[in-house]
Amino acid sequence: MTPPTIRQSSASRDLSGQVALVTGAAGGIGRATADLLAERGASLALLDRDADAVKVLAERFDEAGTPVCGLVADVGVEEQVRAAVRSAFDRFGRIDVLVNNAGHSAPAAPLWEIHPAVFESVLRVHLTGTYLLCREVIPHMLRAGYGRVVNVASVAGKEGNAGSGPYSAAKAGMIGLTKSLGKELATSGVLVNAVTPTIVETPLVAAAEPEHIAGLVAKIPMGRVGRPAEIAELIAWLSSPRCSFSTAAVFDASGGRSTY
Repeated sequence: MTPPTIRQSSASRDLSGQVALVTGAAGGIGRATADLLAERGASLALLDRDADAVKVLAERFDEAGTPVCGLVADVGVEEQVRAAVRSAFDRFGRIDVLVNNAGHSAPAAPLWEIHPAVFESVLRVHLTGTYLLCREVIPHMLRAGYGRVVNVASVAGKEGNAGSGPYSAAKAGMIGLTKSLGKELATSGVLVNAVTPTIVETPLVAAAEPEHIAGLVAKIPMGRVGRPAEIAELIAWLSSPRCSFSTAAVFDASGGRSTY
């Protein structure tokens, strides 16, 4: 059977004139998302704690003609988040899209063997970081009467992964925050949604224990890991004006693993 033709339309540039702030921008999903948002017309505020990586990434976009600024911050530190958002507004004067993608994981271990500092650090980046970015950006979106917030959670937040207690708890928290915040903003023009990928080809995954990764892949009916570009496609739609009647929702990207 001949595959269907994908018809291009003006929707492919539906982010023209908008500014997107992407956290964890130098990583796999973050970089793929930045690429796709730029392709669809967005200017970019790229935030990462890796100063060298975000500098190289910002230079690449600048050379390609995309208006861009690179921001260096730990998303779990309030003062750094506030300064980064201020820099983005100094550069562009607005933020229309916020993609909360920054994250890190801990070595696989039973919960009772995980040090409290490790547990806290994972929650701080994923959950507290998402809260801090939303806290800084959403008031501006409210004044504009428009905004899109996309929180990159995980299927681990739905089902829990053995050996990944801190990560599973943090991602479950992001899902709950998405549902609560989306309902609070439902009539404001600011929509808040989450995506829940399964394991994806990223540097974060490449650094994990092979046995742990193999166990996670075995749970995916499609029998493979996801690709960053596949997750970026979903994020890009949720970031666009085409997403207009979905908020406080969780969108699956798990190869069939999670179906609710």
